[in-house]
Amino acid sequence: MLPLQGITVVSLEQAVAAPFATRQLADLGARVIKVERPGPGDFARSYDKTVKGMASHFVWINRSKESLTLDLKQAEAKQVLDKLLSEADVFIQNLAPGAVDRLGFGPAELKDKYPQLIVCGISGYGTFGPYTNKKAYDLLIQCEAGLVSVTGTEDTPSKAGISIADIAAGMYAYSGILTALIARFKTGKGAIIEVSMLEALAEWMGYPLYYSGYGGEEPKRSGASHATIYPYGPFQAGDSKMVFMGIQNEREWVQFCEEVLENAEVATDSRFNSNSNRVANKNELKEIIETAFKKMDANKIIARLENAKIANARLNTVKELIDHPQLQARGRWREVASPVGALKALVPPVTFDEIDTVMKPIPEVGEHTEAILKEFGFNYEEMRKVTASNPKD
Repeated sequence: MLPLQGITVVSLEQAVAAPFATRQLADLGARVIKVERPGPGDFARSYDKTVKGMASHFVWINRSKESLTLDLKQAEAKQVLDKLLSEADVFIQNLAPGAVDRLGFGPAELKDKYPQLIVCGISGYGTFGPYTNKKAYDLLIQCEAGLVSVTGTEDTPSKAGISIADIAAGMYAYSGILTALIARFKTGKGAIIEVSMLEALAEWMGYPLYYSGYGGEEPKRSGASHATIYPYGPFQAGDSKMVFMGIQNEREWVQFCEEVLENAEVATDSRFNSNSNRVANKNELKEIIETAFKKMDANKIIARLENAKIANARLNTVKELIDHPQLQARGRWREVASPVGALKALVPPVTFDEIDTVMKPIPEVGEHTEAILKEFGFNYEEMRKVTASNPKD
């Protein structure tokens, strides 16, 4: 039996944060009913067409779900949603601020009607405060949370290359829902959960927060290098490839000088004999390291680093990640069905010894509407006007 088998999740979700959370629940066996707008559905479906005509974001976070289309501006559609929630365990939404309240499905109202229900809302800035109604997209939250100020080069602040604010919020919603399910098992009561993207990403900014708040200065942007540890980052090899490495302590520093640079005197040089000195004199040290590295290709440098037990990595492209030998060896790829055929998908990263994860198809818009309506006692033909973009469809 899967851990969440028997748990029903109803989701008014779009874009990334809430769908990412519900996919984690679906991976563990929960039934996830994804309520979408008739016609286009979740707007993330049209972000791009790179996956055989489907959007890469949507493919990533929407497998193993059932798609139900409802026009929630109509009373009959609200009756359907209300019926679903009366039998659900979890309701999650990331609509615009106040949208669920205007629809009549605010958390306080649901708590009174369905005390067993776990209600989770994801927003940009939370349900109160001066930023509550401010539009919140991933890049903008990265800016407000200070992430962009510490990411990039000295001259150019940069955003993270993935939707990190959405992912952070989605993961806290997922863990919060699991916590609420455990608590409900003990108390029989549901819960109201609130997750904001700003607060989720602010938590992930813990190191820069403490560094700035107590150290008196902001961490400097350092590209792919570490802001406060050196050497830690990219160095060019003789074949023009980049090798990344990280020195964590003085023992490793000595080993690096002796076994990789083959220059033990550098280890005791007063400019480099502590991490703080190495950071202060990193330009001079970088020149010494890359002068030695230019005499070797990347493979030879990595071999020396491995022998010296110094942490290292190659700079892979995303395509190289797809073919990564470690992922291949551990069987981390499977195929999932979709409206455009079988697609490769990564197995969820938490591996259980006796539990497999669910990797069911990615749904078409409204694919399960008829079946769900009939299951919950509604006449499908009579409900066509609230489930289709064109009632004649």
